[in-house]
Amino acid sequence: MSSISNSNGPKKALDGVFRSMRIASSSLTAERTRIDTITKNIANARTTLVPGTGEPYRREDVSFAPIMERAAGGEDQFMGIRVEEILKDQSPFEEVFDPSHPDADERGVVLYPNVNAMKEMADLVTAVRSYEANLSVQETFERMADRALRLAE
Repeated sequence: MSSISNSNGPKKALDGVFRSMRIASSSLTAERTRIDTITKNIANARTTLVPGTGEPYRREDVSFAPIMERAAGGEDQFMGIRVEEILKDQSPFEEVFDPSHPDADERGVVLYPNVNAMKEMADLVTAVRSYEANLSVQETFERMADRALRLAE
């Protein structure tokens, strides 16, 4: 039998390493959803009429929630992050006077999406940096595992 199964020390250390990988992996998935949502917001920043709704595009935002797991000692342990839901931003639409626009109302006002492109770009930079940081964690783990396997030869 290996020393990993005979002793709690090495097994616990190995579990911690893989737990870190699961946390980074879940964060990659969550941030990817956030990036996709932000790019969708940017792409629809000037969409004045969404088919089937009769309204302009409504900005979406991602809500995250922790992934918790009950440990053997009865304490909850953080195991990662997940997308809880994608929320529709209920802030008001931008009103622009443009009587020549095909979606203008009887007053000549066009409703534009509640998307602020500058805010979306700032959020996108933050999300991409977070994604890159978690990717770096994954790559570091791969290098560590490769070195450990080479030492075991």
